[in-house]
Amino acid sequence: MSYLALKQFHVTCVALSGSGFMLRGFWMLTDSPQLAKRWVRVAPHFVDTLLLVSAIALSLWSQQYPLAQDWLTAKVFGLFAYIGVGSIALRRGRDKPVRAVAWCAALMIFGYIVSVALARDPRGFLGWLGA
Repeated sequence: MSYLALKQFHVTCVALSGSGFMLRGFWMLTDSPQLAKRWVRVAPHFVDTLLLVSAIALSLWSQQYPLAQDWLTAKVFGLFAYIGVGSIALRRGRDKPVRAVAWCAALMIFGYIVSVALARDPRGFLGWLGA
């Protein structure tokens, strides 16, 4: 597999993971019975595993590593925040208003991570705030 093919695979996994999270959050807010289906519970783990493996492979292939590259470090910390806030949104939030706020926050964090990747700048879409 070429580097470009691996990168495209990674970007596809990002799109699937983000859109899946958005859909599951919408279903949570609308009390959809879809959330109880087995494939809805299993598919995100499969996609996110492929996403993580492709991210590690890209990092090794390009020899760009978190802690050595500011923008990759920002992505990793953003990922930890996204996972934590996302779990509140879909599972751990005590009630629907808390889960709704956490879902919106997780989507903003997801957008930040994508913007960091596109800009290769740890400020991402916050770069307009200045140095």
